[in-house]
Amino acid sequence: MFTIAEKVNVITTSIKEAMKNRDKKPIQAMVEKQLEGNPDAIDINLGPATKNGPELMQWMVQTIEEVTDLPLSLDTMNMDAIEAGLQIAKNPTIINSISYVPERIKRLVPLALKYGAKVIGLCTSEAGVPRDENERVENGYNLMMVFAGERPDLVEMERPIPMEDYWIDPIVLPINVAQDQVHALVKATQMFSELPEKPQLICGLSNVSNKCAPEVQSLLNRIYLAVLMGHGMDAAILDPNDEKLMAVARKESPEYKWALIAEGLIEGELDLSDPDQLAVHKTVKLFHEETLYADSYLQL
Repeated sequence: MFTIAEKVNVITTSIKEAMKNRDKKPIQAMVEKQLEGNPDAIDINLGPATKNGPELMQWMVQTIEEVTDLPLSLDTMNMDAIEAGLQIAKNPTIINSISYVPERIKRLVPLALKYGAKVIGLCTSEAGVPRDENERVENGYNLMMVFAGERPDLVEMERPIPMEDYWIDPIVLPINVAQDQVHALVKATQMFSELPEKPQLICGLSNVSNKCAPEVQSLLNRIYLAVLMGHGMDAAILDPNDEKLMAVARKESPEYKWALIAEGLIEGELDLSDPDQLAVHKTVKLFHEETLYADSYLQL
């Protein structure tokens, strides 16, 4: 599994202040902390970056490249900022992300080709977030056609983007406000994996537990990742310092096997007298809406 470290994010107060003050130390400290978890890439999430976005992205890229040579995922709605980052990056780059929106396709696909950047294709469209698994797959397939150079009505391409150079992101939403969408992503992942040519798939994993009770967040992330991996998820943007989560990502944790058993993907039985296996069982049931989410679901 390809892992992208998530913590250089404008929503984190210390990182936001460091960006504002152009203070390298907190940002580089965060990167170095994440490197302890051995991720494969570093996400730089500037959010909207409506003010001084290009200059900020270039400063962030240079700041982070001082402490790592890992690929950088340039994550912002500001397309000028993405282009600015691509112009000066020495490390390999990933454009995060190109949604199925003509404006972003026309601007960002040529940049990916020009700078040799890999791409994350986000399964949103002009209509917004997809309502179910079918819209996720429809939007994702349309993006696959764009990257293959088969949509000249949207963008003229000198060459296609090969499948190994892009991921499709079917979108994770929080389980505490959109449990049906959590289920839809499981089904969409399975549907993508059944295509004649399966794309590489990626997700912003931590969204599933956003604003859930702290005591269940890591468990939700771990077991959701295991279930998605079982259905064909290839990559995730995640917390690389969560050792239990990274053990699942590397298939080194018993929770990975337990989740696949609970999901019915491999043969076996869980020992529900074991609290850890019971927690996995209860968590998987949430992802299929067999029980309703509550912060206290493990006690129910």
